[in-house]
Formats: sequence, structure tokens, C-alpha cells
Amino acid sequence: MRAHNGMRPLDIVILLKIVSLGDSAWQYRDLSAKLCISISEVSESLSRSHIAGLIDESKKKVRVHNLMDFIEFGLSYVFPVIPGQIVTGTPTAHSHPVYKSQFTGTEDYVWRNENGIIRGLSIEPLHKGVANASEVDEVLHLLLSSIDILRVGRSRDKKVALAQIKRLML
Repeated sequence: MRAHNGMRPLDIVILLKIVSLGDSAWQYRDLSAKLCISISEVSESLSRSHIAGLIDESKKKVRVHNLMDFIEFGLSYVFPVIPGQIVTGTPTAHSHPVYKSQFTGTEDYVWRNENGIIRGLSIEPLHKGVANASEVDEVLHLLLSSIDILRVGRSRDKKVALAQIKRLML
């Protein structure tokens, strides 16, 4: 068995993409194309996730309860973020349309994207292909935006985001 050298941010993106696909059949090349990640990176990521107990032996079924525990208790410590400068981009965190009406008086947050629709404080996404992948997958966009709330939000905001993630994953 290979050594586990720690999780990488793209591992979370890949696992959330698998969750967003639901019961749809997929192959490594599908994840690679949809997330702009090489097939070898997908393979290595799923191996790391298997060693960490976040996906089963077949590397096809996410262990959602284990992933939920990691998201709730570890993600913001392992993959912290400090919002950057104001840029044009894809809405994330509190700026996602689902959350926009729930959180008033918060800054707009975006993933830098030249095709973006709003201006806001830039948040470094978990992987550079997130903005493009989110344009074609609304569930993935909502999951990743919820993750970003855990990374930059206040306690009350995090509770709302966790409830949304649980609704989508469990």
C-alpha cells in the first residue's frame, strides 16, 4: 500500500464532483474532463482519498459520512483561505444565489474568472478548474460555495452552510 502524504485541495473537489453525479456512472476520464484535472491526478487523488477512508475500495462510492466529518471538523484548518483583492469572477460563498438572500451585509466573494458575472473579494478555489466546472454543474457549484463559507464565514454562516451540505450529501 502506498504511503499517504496528506490530502490536497483537489481531492475535495473530486469527491464533491462524485457526490454531485449521484448514481450516474462515471469513469476517471469523465472526472478529468469535467474538472480540468489530468487522469493521473484523478487516479492519485482517489488513491489518497481511499487511504484516508473517504472513498470505498472500488474508488467509486464516496463514504459521505466520513467526508462530512472531514468537511465539518477539519477542512477549514487544512485548507484555510484569506480573501484577496477585488476581482471579477464566479460567485462563491455568501455570493452564491442560494445564499445571497440569506446573508445580508456581507462582502461579495468570487473565484477569479474572466467570464465572471460579479465583482468581489477573490477567494482562492480548491482547484483552478472549479469556476469552469461550476458553470455546468449547479450542485457542485453550491457544494463548493458552501465549502467556501466554511473557509471564510462566521459561526452562524457556517451552520447554514453545513446544513446545506448535509442536505445535498446525506
